[in-house]
Amino acid sequence: MRVELNRSLVLVLLAVASLFVLSAGNVAIAAEGAQPAQWRLIWKTDPATAATLAWSTSIAGKQHRVHLQQADSEESEVVEAYRSGRYTGKSPELYYHFVKLEDLQPATKYWVEIESDGNRSPKMFFITAPKDDVPVSIIFGADSRSGLAERRQVNGMIASMVAESYQGDRVPVIAFAHGGDYIVRGTNLEQWSRWMSDHELTVGKDGRLLPIIPARGNHDHGGIYNEVFAFPAGELENYYAINLGPQVRYVTLNSETSVAGDQAAWLEKELKAGRPENRWLLTQYHTPVYPAVKRPGPNLLYWVPLFEEYNVDLVCEGDGHNIKRTAPIRESKIDPTGVTYIGEGGLGVGQRTPDAERWYLRPPHGKVGSEHHVQLLTFGKEKLDYRVVLLGGKIFDEHALAVRPADQRDLKASK
Repeated sequence: MRVELNRSLVLVLLAVASLFVLSAGNVAIAAEGAQPAQWRLIWKTDPATAATLAWSTSIAGKQHRVHLQQADSEESEVVEAYRSGRYTGKSPELYYHFVKLEDLQPATKYWVEIESDGNRSPKMFFITAPKDDVPVSIIFGADSRSGLAERRQVNGMIASMVAESYQGDRVPVIAFAHGGDYIVRGTNLEQWSRWMSDHELTVGKDGRLLPIIPARGNHDHGGIYNEVFAFPAGELENYYAINLGPQVRYVTLNSETSVAGDQAAWLEKELKAGRPENRWLLTQYHTPVYPAVKRPGPNLLYWVPLFEEYNVDLVCEGDGHNIKRTAPIRESKIDPTGVTYIGEGGLGVGQRTPDAERWYLRPPHGKVGSEHHVQLLTFGKEKLDYRVVLLGGKIFDEHALAVRPADQRDLKASK
């Protein structure tokens, strides 16, 4: 199936985003008092049955909770925040609140209203990931740390793409995977606050919340990252794996901490268990191993052999500020059985000129470019469709990965 973009709708949304930029100037940090703002729905465990809903208020408040209602039910429940606190940083004064939504039903629509001290958010909804083996899509992108006007425009385009994906017989976009570098300086709360306010533009006009799957970038150092995405205080690992359906395993790594040792051991265990059980196996992280602009990170030595041993299908990277799709690579050579790497970040940041002469980027096997963009991944039973969508809706690149033969997925049978 092909996800078609309605150009007129995209242009309208971009115009709205531009008006927002002109009228707002510096984005409002948060609503006054205990009015909920800056909401984001986070997937880090099992998206079919759980999610974390996070938001901000300008005062600490006393009671923070979420009203949850399954769309086909008249009954609702109240889920209390399990953690609240002040974001790290002197200015602005801003407080975070986290609610765990658990024991949910797969592929089900849930309405939510956020409440802080009696003040409620608009009524919004989200849909859990499927447990049935059906096609799904996600949007991948990275590097939204600068180019604030462009960042808001990209967010508006994402909202329109998600809305259109639920029309007719198209494949729904169920999540937004962010490959890191949300802001310029990870310890600057004002920059994070602007990012969180801008992230609200990914919410659909109908109130649809788009789950985010976060990865840490090199600009995201410090504790605020954990406060934005509801990781435990002080956590440095920030790596985890989730299923986007019964046959799509999505592994998030952290290239900004030790890529050897515990993380490499965890990665090998995860890939060894995940490969035989899943048709599609992907990883995301920030610093590229086959870059289009910079030098490779140390993860080239510690992760790539594991990607190749366990036949990862696609690797999503950021950091370079360009568009990249490599040839399939195995043992530092072009190999049709190898691993394809995409990236490298176009969610608003200024773009760089990629080195198109690197052996793994030369046509016809690879492709590079330099424009603001997102990357749309659609997982079917026979192929994984990859598309680069430029700001404004133009398709820059299209590519399909065929499902790996059984002997490349069932590693026990091949040994």
